[in-house]
Amino acid sequence: MTSDEARRRVAGRWLVFLATLFWGTTATLARSVFRDSGVPALTVVELRLAIAAALLLAWLAVRHRSALRVARADFGYFAVLGLCGVAAVQGSYYYSIARLGVGLAILLQYLAPSLIVLWDLLRGRKPGPAMVVAVCLALAGTALLVNGVDPRSLHASALDWAIGFSSAVIFAFYVVYSKRGLARYAPETVLFYTFAIAAAFWAIVTPPWQIVAAGYSPSLWFRFLLLGVFSTLVPFRCFYAGLKRLPATEASVIATSEPVVAIAAAALFLGESLRPWQLAGAGMVIAAALLASRDNPEAIAASVERS
Repeated sequence: MTSDEARRRVAGRWLVFLATLFWGTTATLARSVFRDSGVPALTVVELRLAIAAALLLAWLAVRHRSALRVARADFGYFAVLGLCGVAAVQGSYYYSIARLGVGLAILLQYLAPSLIVLWDLLRGRKPGPAMVVAVCLALAGTALLVNGVDPRSLHASALDWAIGFSSAVIFAFYVVYSKRGLARYAPETVLFYTFAIAAAFWAIVTPPWQIVAAGYSPSLWFRFLLLGVFSTLVPFRCFYAGLKRLPATEASVIATSEPVVAIAAAALFLGESLRPWQLAGAGMVIAAALLASRDNPEAIAASVERS
């Protein structure tokens, strides 16, 4: 591995971890919006995507207009990633939170790294032993972090569980399928079109005039703006920039640091206590991220080739 490749990969790891910092810390803001205002979760999803897309469009129109141009042959790609990736992963995750509880929803979604490893195996790409151990550690650590089953899940229907498990499949698909677009376009281009498509889809579910008619306060709209910027636009930009430099499996394992950050932020800002097994789970997730970041020549070569 050359020094340029090593620097590229190190930068990718830090960018993905920076994304988890934004996602994890802003989770407390999202929870406060749900708890204090009673805004439906899917309305928040729609608004954060729409705000992020609008801000990104304004920036690209002024600073990087060429990034708005995409090949006609790729229209279908952006439609699939926007609908089956961004819109679906957001919808399935928040539906799972409502039906199964936060902890179980997080645990199910972070089955994604193991699914990406299985996908690599099906394609004849054998992961190294360190990566296999990292995936197992990440899953076990996440289980300890989000310990306990919400009583709602005991009465959940088969459909609820199916959607919960689908969030892992969709997230794995989103990570792997995004690599294809990032090989040809800048992260800003992929983000703008997929955000806009996903926001348009959720606008069909909750039309904008219904949101306006709800009469949300200026302070609540300010929180929507913060979620659009710091929970959506900035972290997804960081994640995509990191994913462009890393194999999909490594990026997804590092992304499991998000619940560690979220729980630490909840303890710091909301006064929630940390239990010993949660600390143990946090240590396991951090160890998983470090293991996933060990040099793997085959993974590096595949990543460089796809990028």
